[in-house]
Amino acid sequence: MPAKLLSKIHPMAKGMMTYALLWPTGSLIQQTIEGRNFKTYDWARALRFSLFGSLYVAPTLYGWVRLTSAMWPQTNLRIGLLKAATEQLSYGPFACVSFFMGMSLLELKTFQQAVAETKEKALPTYKVGVCCWPIIQTINFSLVPEHNRVIFVSFCSLLWTIFLAYMKTQAMEPEHEQVQDREQGKHPQPKEIELLI
Repeated sequence: MPAKLLSKIHPMAKGMMTYALLWPTGSLIQQTIEGRNFKTYDWARALRFSLFGSLYVAPTLYGWVRLTSAMWPQTNLRIGLLKAATEQLSYGPFACVSFFMGMSLLELKTFQQAVAETKEKALPTYKVGVCCWPIIQTINFSLVPEHNRVIFVSFCSLLWTIFLAYMKTQAMEPEHEQVQDREQGKHPQPKEIELLI
């Protein structure tokens, strides 16, 4: 009965439920890799991943899949390659920028802080994505039926989410940290000034 009920759920709702579980799972796996355990997990961070994954990523990804399916309804290798290339040039940069902006704002950082982190981390993250997502999306667009594409991508994205969680926790470069400190009213200590010179 649950499988029958699940099959009747709208594809976007299925994607949202999947991302609500997979994105925090990716965050918790990344936290485990960094040495945390059940008692020391940052549950608020995992919750932010769940909210962002389910309420933002899944709907935008669903919309993108629907748009590309309407533009190229055929399912073959040539169309799969075309869709994958188009995604890397359009949705890929948008997804990287919106991830760092959205997650920073969920952390209650200022808009300027979110912009600074996005400027520093989005491009390196996108460059890594260009190496793996075209292969995944070629398979997705050429072999997977449309109604299962968001689910397929969500499972493939678990490793990507772990990587995103890793990139999100990386310290910012000193000049960006100085900008953030100034915005928060902090001033660098003499030792910090020496290190920056």
